[in-house]
Amino acid sequence: MPIIKILPHPEYCPDGAEVKAAPGTSICEALLENGIAIEHACDMSCACTTCHVIVREGLGSLNEAEETEEDLLDRAWGLEPQSRLSCQAYLAQQDLVVQIPKYSINHAKENH
Repeated sequence: MPIIKILPHPEYCPDGAEVKAAPGTSICEALLENGIAIEHACDMSCACTTCHVIVREGLGSLNEAEETEEDLLDRAWGLEPQSRLSCQAYLAQQDLVVQIPKYSINHAKENH
């Protein structure tokens, strides 16, 4: 099973983390299933950018981004060439290093 290394984020995982997930699992699902409460305001339906991540290593192993995801990413805070919506990026066999951006455009967080 591939390992996702999450770089430190002041809110979601201050010390960073490593999680294992089965191939075919989205990055968002893997993080949520392992106690990392990444935002996902649209319930992983590819309708917002709150689950935006930057894939620092292993980007080429993920599925290709579809046009809807690419269009939404244009609105993401801190967009980089390695940016993906974690709800649309599915694991293959390769390990990943992922950074959760410091901010998102979500103006109304759930449960806060």
